[in-house]
Amino acid sequence: MPADVHKPGKPQDVAVRQASTVPLFVFMGLVALLVTLFKFPPLLDYANHYARMWLLAGGIKEAPFPEIYAIEWNRTFTNVGIDLLARFIGPVIGVSLLARILLFLAIVLPPLGAILLHRHLFGGSYYWQVGMLYLAWCATLIGGFINFQIALLFAAADHRLQPGSVLRLFLWRVAVSLLLTVVHISSVGFFLAIVCGLEFSWRFGVLASGAAVLRLAGRLAAATVACLLPPLALALTAADLPGSHAGSIPAWNDSPVLQALNLLSAVWTYVALADVIFLVPLLFVCSRAIAARNLRLHAGLAVTAAGLLLLSVLSPRHAFGTGWISWRFPIMAALVGMVMICPFQKVGRRHAIILFLALNLAVFGRTAWIGFNWWRGAADVASVESVLEAVPAGAAILPLQHDPAFAEIKLDQRHYAFAEDTFRHLPTLAVPLAHAFVPTLFSAQGKQPLAVLPSWSDRSVPEGNLFSTGVLSCPGLMAEAASFTPYLVDWRSKFDFILVVNADVADQNVGDLMPVGTRLVKDAGFARLYGIDRNTQAPPDATPASCPDSFHG
Repeated sequence: MPADVHKPGKPQDVAVRQASTVPLFVFMGLVALLVTLFKFPPLLDYANHYARMWLLAGGIKEAPFPEIYAIEWNRTFTNVGIDLLARFIGPVIGVSLLARILLFLAIVLPPLGAILLHRHLFGGSYYWQVGMLYLAWCATLIGGFINFQIALLFAAADHRLQPGSVLRLFLWRVAVSLLLTVVHISSVGFFLAIVCGLEFSWRFGVLASGAAVLRLAGRLAAATVACLLPPLALALTAADLPGSHAGSIPAWNDSPVLQALNLLSAVWTYVALADVIFLVPLLFVCSRAIAARNLRLHAGLAVTAAGLLLLSVLSPRHAFGTGWISWRFPIMAALVGMVMICPFQKVGRRHAIILFLALNLAVFGRTAWIGFNWWRGAADVASVESVLEAVPAGAAILPLQHDPAFAEIKLDQRHYAFAEDTFRHLPTLAVPLAHAFVPTLFSAQGKQPLAVLPSWSDRSVPEGNLFSTGVLSCPGLMAEAASFTPYLVDWRSKFDFILVVNADVADQNVGDLMPVGTRLVKDAGFARLYGIDRNTQAPPDATPASCPDSFHG
C-alpha cells in the first residue's frame, strides 16, 4: 500500500481493505435455507434426477420396480457422479438430504471456485469476488444441470501446484480428469480450458520469443494429454457412449434469435428483465473501472474466455441425444471472464462503499428474486403431490401437459429462458411418492446406469418430453409424436392414469378437452389426474375441429 495513504486527507481518499468473506458466507446460508425450504424447486431436470436417485438408493427393491428396472453400471462411464453418491451415500443419509446437499453444491461451487482462484491470482480478497456469486444462477442451473460446472474449484488448486514438480502436476491432472469424467464429461473440457489459460501467462509477452512459445507449447501439450487421457481410455473401453441411443443429426443455433438466447443462457433464469436489472450493477462496476483505468487483466484467462465464447457460438444446441450443449459454454465463459479481471484493487473509502453496495445489491437482490420464484413454484409441486395420493402403487402413468400458445406463456417460475418449461419432469415424482411407473425417467445408454427391462421398454423412452393433451385426440399430433415416442401408440392399453400438468392453463390444441374413455379422478389446479378405461374404443369421427396437423413451431 502506498505510503501517502497514511497522510492526512479526506476519509474517502484512504484506500480500504476489501473483504468478501462475510457476503460469501451469508450467500451460502441463504442458499442452504432455500434448498431446505423447497424440496422440489422449479429446476427442470431436478425431479427426474431425484426419482432416479431414489431408485438407486434402494427404492428399486420396492414393488413394483424389480419388475421394471435394473441397475447396470457398465452402461456408462460418465455422468454418473450423482448416481454413485445415491448408491453408496443415499441409503445412509437418505435421498432427500443427499439431493438437497447436491443442489446446494451445484449452486455454490461454481462461484466459490471462481472466488478461490481469483484470490490466488490477485493476492487476496476483493469486493469484485462478491459479484461472482451473481453467476450462481443461470439457465443451465434452472435447467437442472447440477453436475458439470465444478471445474473451477480444481483449477484453483491446480494453479498452486504449477510451480512445483512436473510429474506431480501431471498425475494430479490425470486424477482430477478421471474424477471429472465420472461426474460429467463437459467438466473435463472446462477444467482443461482453465488450466491452459493459467499456463499461458499473465501477459501476452510470453509470445514475444520463440523459446518462450516452445516452453508454453510443451506445457499446454502436457496439460492436454493429462486431461484427455482418462476420458479417452474410458471411452475406448465403454460398452456404450453417451448419445448412442439417439440419432446423430444436430440442431444448431442458426438464427440471430437462437444465438442471442444461447449467449444469454449465462445469466437468464425465469424472467430476463429481472436478470438484466440485477446485472446492471456489475456492468456499472466494470465500466467505471475501465474508465478509471483501475482494472487488472489475466491475459491467459482472457484467451480462455474468448475460446469458450467462440465454442458457445459454434457448438450445436442439441446433438447425440444431449440437449442444450451450446448453453454450457456461455456460463463457463462468464465465470472465467469474471475471474480474469480485478476492478478497483485499490479504492477510496467512499468509492469502496458504493462498490460494496452495488455488488451486494446485484447478488442478494437476485437471490431474493430466485427465492420468490421457488416459493411460487411450491404450489405447483403441492398440486402434483396431491393428485398422486389417488394413484395406487404399481400403476402406470402417462404424463402430458397443457401446452399454452406462445402469446399466452406467462413470465413466471413455470418457464425459464423465456419459453422453456421447468415443470416437465414433475410427473416423475410418481416413482418415489406413489410407487408408480412413468415412461420419462432418465435411462439413456451411456448416461445413466438405470435400465428399463424389456417387458416395459415399449412404454418408456430414455429421455422424454411432455406432449400436449392434444396428442390423444389429434391424429396429426399423434403421428408426429409417436414417431419418436412409441409409448403413445395404443396408450389406452399401456397406462392406467393420465397425469396432466400445467392444467390450469388452456391447451392451445384442444383446450380442456380429453378423449372419450377418460374420467377425471382429481383436479388440484396445476395438476389433474384422469383414469383410463381400457375397454373404450374412440369413435372414428372424434377428432376435434381445433386439431392442427402438426405441432406449433
